Amino acid sequence: MKTIQKFAFILGAATVLFSCDNADNNSPDLPLEAILVEDLAAPNDLIDRNTNQVLEVRPFQYFSLEKNELVAENEDWDLAFKGTTIRVNNTKNVNASIVTGIFEEIKEVPASATFATDTETSFAIPTGSGTGWYNYNSATFTVTPIPGRVILVKTTKGNYVKMEILSYYKGNPPLEQIDPRTTPSAHYTFRYILQPNGSTKF
Repeated sequence: MKTIQKFAFILGAATVLFSCDNADNNSPDLPLEAILVEDLAAPNDLIDRNTNQVLEVRPFQYFSLEKNELVAENEDWDLAFKGTTIRVNNTKNVNASIVTGIFEEIKEVPASATFATDTETSFAIPTGSGTGWYNYNSATFTVTPIPGRVILVKTTKGNYVKMEILSYYKGNPPLEQIDPRTTPSAHYTFRYILQPNGSTKF
């Protein structure tokens, strides 16, 4: 995985100052930062395409949004990645919701957002083309994030995150440069903003 980078994401004007004695608990106290994660490798199981037999079971990659790093399964992870599947940590009450909107324009958790956690029969972040965060093109055999889909997460610590997946391919190449035969897939590039004080505002 490439070095995880951070860049300042300033809300509103170029510089926004928040009062430390603001009585509104739903107001952030500091300017928030967007975190860019590049090439988080989470390959799917190796499958024989002729027989559909699983030749090698590969592990999920567990990621802490709070720590901004990969962690072990027995640690406080928020999301787990493998192939196009993204799990939430239901043992730690992590919840997620997918909303439609522009990442920069979502300033708070919408009242209409419906949060859920994983169950034995369903994922909080649905898998399958068009149902969750991505579309699969059967003509080009490519996976692409759906524009305007933003994932909201309530973390292990009860903090809110807004997250946008930017690419499913190593190096975040332009769509026209993706060759599904040679371009490594299941390499997530995404950005997210964590509100560390439990506020619903970003």
